[in-house]
Amino acid sequence: MADRHILFVFPGQGSQYRGMGSDLCAAHAIARDTYAEASEALGYDVARLSFEDPAGEIGLTRYTQPVLLTHEIACLRVFNGLTGGRVQPALAAGHSLGEYTALVAAGSLAFADGLRLVKRRGELMGEHGEGGMLALGLDATAARSVADRHYCQVASINLPEQTVVGGRDADLEALAAEMAAGNSRRRAVRLATEGAFHTYLMVEAACRFRETLDATAFAPPAVGVLSNYTAGLHDAEAGAIRTRLFFQLFNPVNWVGCLGTAMAQGITDVIEFGGGIGSGEGPGDKRPNLESIVRKTLKAAGQDARYTAAINVQSLTEAAAAYAA
Repeated sequence: MADRHILFVFPGQGSQYRGMGSDLCAAHAIARDTYAEASEALGYDVARLSFEDPAGEIGLTRYTQPVLLTHEIACLRVFNGLTGGRVQPALAAGHSLGEYTALVAAGSLAFADGLRLVKRRGELMGEHGEGGMLALGLDATAARSVADRHYCQVASINLPEQTVVGGRDADLEALAAEMAAGNSRRRAVRLATEGAFHTYLMVEAACRFRETLDATAFAPPAVGVLSNYTAGLHDAEAGAIRTRLFFQLFNPVNWVGCLGTAMAQGITDVIEFGGGIGSGEGPGDKRPNLESIVRKTLKAAGQDARYTAAINVQSLTEAAAAYAA
């Protein structure tokens, strides 16, 4: 692997689904141990919630974030077991919630501490959430211009030509109406969220979250971890990591910037761990959440990198075989 420069990526909310992780636990003891560890840290049965979701709660932010972090780490641990730990990243990155998984993967944050952090983060985002989010087919500059006219804010820069904005419901409706009137090809698409995440409407949640951040231990990351807030690498100093996670809650996720930093560092491979999207019922029917936006961003920059999914038993087995070749 000396000639490979690998980026591990971890998705955020929107990649959760009922049944997530059930195949991993049926096939791998390390996955079962991971879910048991998560349940002990959180005080509820993470496996039952993830596999069965009997009360229809997996889509609530307070539960979405811990179950996703658990699934992502389970996928990573299974992959490491299948490859004998020989495939190591040069960098790690996560989209929103996924940034916490990246810090766990890099050894900066203990798994149990990461779970407790995102549990509290999810609770606060749900409790203090207001408004919603729209995906716009615009670059960040154009999206910011139209958002500013309606008291909305850029929340995530996902692609060079796709930006998510957030705001109060009435303001989003006015923004969407302007988009529809001006150019039908640039319509706004409402996202299923409990609030306007990564905008000024999350300031109260961030201020309450600070106490939990300040009480959590962070070690220097063993590999570079990209910050959604700065699009640069996290510093080794714990206080700097905490402040960037604090500001991440009410500032845009600069995913395009993160990938730009990764490309500048010579990334040759991208492996995505955990979550899944698509209409299929089971884990084997899902596809990786971040693949499309990563591939499109790399293509727009004229870069080529091998992309590998590691999100279920089948893709993990295939990924391990590919890196053993």
